[in-house]
Amino acid sequence: MDSPEAVLADEVRRLIEVVEQKRYSAMLASDVAALEDLLDDNLVYTHSFGERDDKAGYLEKVANRFFVYHEIHHSSERIIVRERCAIVAGTMRAKATVGTAIREINNSCMAVWGKSGNQWRLLAYQPTPLAG
Repeated sequence: MDSPEAVLADEVRRLIEVVEQKRYSAMLASDVAALEDLLDDNLVYTHSFGERDDKAGYLEKVANRFFVYHEIHHSSERIIVRERCAIVAGTMRAKATVGTAIREINNSCMAVWGKSGNQWRLLAYQPTPLAG
């Protein structure tokens, strides 16, 4: 029989899968309101080419359609849960317009979620481009 901690960690993993899907869906839809709710106020969002945004900067770029995501495919290969923190290691492939350039994105990525009150929010995102 699983320990209560293991059962709770499995529940959190399932919840993190849900909020990850909501985040990627909001990115595809340029849904600033949904992203506002999912992103922590202290967000550090690193992009594939090394640029970083805080929450306000990222939301402004989404609102102004600097980032337009045409398709996104993602995986959560491993989710590590510790108390009020969850780390997602996975991949993200996308086709997006960034500024005026169309980019094919193929990354290994790490997302860090923290529990704020009763809600999980994205604290940090870090991609690493993959070859090919």
